[in-house]
Amino acid sequence: MTKLGVNIDHSATLRQARYRGLEAESGIIVEPNIIDVALAAERGGADSITAHLREDRRHMQDSDIFELRKKIATKLNLEMACNPEILDIALKIKPDYVCLVPENRMEITTEGGLDAASELEKISYYVGKLTEVGTQCSVFIDPDASQIEAAAAAGAQMVELHTGAYANAWGNPDKIKAELSRISAAATRAAELGLTVNSGHGINYANVSRLLEAANFNELNIGHTIISRSLLCGIENAVREMKELLVKYGCF
Repeated sequence: MTKLGVNIDHSATLRQARYRGLEAESGIIVEPNIIDVALAAERGGADSITAHLREDRRHMQDSDIFELRKKIATKLNLEMACNPEILDIALKIKPDYVCLVPENRMEITTEGGLDAASELEKISYYVGKLTEVGTQCSVFIDPDASQIEAAAAAGAQMVELHTGAYANAWGNPDKIKAELSRISAAATRAAELGLTVNSGHGINYANVSRLLEAANFNELNIGHTIISRSLLCGIENAVREMKELLVKYGCF
């Protein structure tokens, strides 16, 4: 069965909207509490917790990642750019997984996959350093054969296929069909190379079923839709509802 990784970044976005710079001051109740969110996600059935420590610290803070590593019972998946400062933190924390992602200071959220083919040497270095401390490495890439082959050449154990183009095609049947075909071919190629295949970005309660029917995935990393849904029904229920869809449609 396909596992569910819950990305809790946007709970930190909500916190930072009110409490940026105040987290360390005594006597202030800072909410939402990121650890409480992660633990609720686990109670709802999350198989791992994903958090992106960005260079500009726009949502997750260093202390969040250290606390998550200590407090959660499932796996910690740290998303990070190929940045020396973030690498030093990752090597101290030793997360279960690291997913190397691109970063653009002007973007609201990650807009595309990492160009592994053109940054092979750099990615190989980061994968090597993280692998040395026992962290499994994934590369967040577009569903393209050349990028998958580059990720494998860099020594990554996993790839996470960027599903944003599929999500953005909603309402366009021809485009959806084309993107699903592209994702299916990419997942097949990755499996042929011995890579574990995950996917993420833009996956929601409406589009997850067709994605799961298109290819076999080890894990889907899903955030925004779960955090949004939780405003109506709570984190546990929002995660549980998504988990039920993965049980229903996931075939890995």
